[in-house]
Amino acid sequence: MWMRCKIPAAVGFFFLPLLFTAAAAQGDDKPIVQNAAPGRFQKIPNLPDCITAAVERGDPTKGASVLIVKGASGCRAPWHFHTPNEQLMMISGVGRVEMKGERAVSLRTGGFAYAPVRHVHQFTCVGGPCSFFLHSDAPFDIHYVDQSGNEISTEQALSKRHKT
Repeated sequence: MWMRCKIPAAVGFFFLPLLFTAAAAQGDDKPIVQNAAPGRFQKIPNLPDCITAAVERGDPTKGASVLIVKGASGCRAPWHFHTPNEQLMMISGVGRVEMKGERAVSLRTGGFAYAPVRHVHQFTCVGGPCSFFLHSDAPFDIHYVDQSGNEISTEQALSKRHKT
C-alpha cells in the first residue's frame, strides 16, 4: 500500500530504515517466531494517516514481504492497484473489500482477499478498527486511480478520502 518509487527521497531515507530495521536482519532461509510489538507499528508514506504497519517478514522496498496492518475505524485506502500480487487475511475487525467488477465483501476474522497484479480495489475498516496480514510477492507499491481508472497522485487520492 505504499509506493516505492513515489516516496520523496528525504522521506524514504528517513522513515523506511526505521520501519524495516528488524525485517532486514531476517534472512529468507531462517525460521521466524515472534510476537508483534506495539512499538513496531509505523505510519507508511503514501497511505492514509489512519493506517500503520509492522513488517513481519521481508523488506517491502526490495521484494516479497508480510506485514501486519492496522486501520482506524472508517479508515479507507481509496481505489488503487499494485504491481505485485497482494493477499490479505483479516486478523480482527471488519474490512470491506471492493474490487472493480466484483461485489463488495465485508471480511471478518479469517476472511481472505487476493488482488492480482494491477487489479483495482479499495479497502475500508468498517464498524471499528481492524487489522490484517498483508502479503506482497514483490516490492510493494500503490497506484491510486480516479473513478475512470486513470492514475492520480497520492495527494489527489487521499484528499478525497471519506470516512464510512
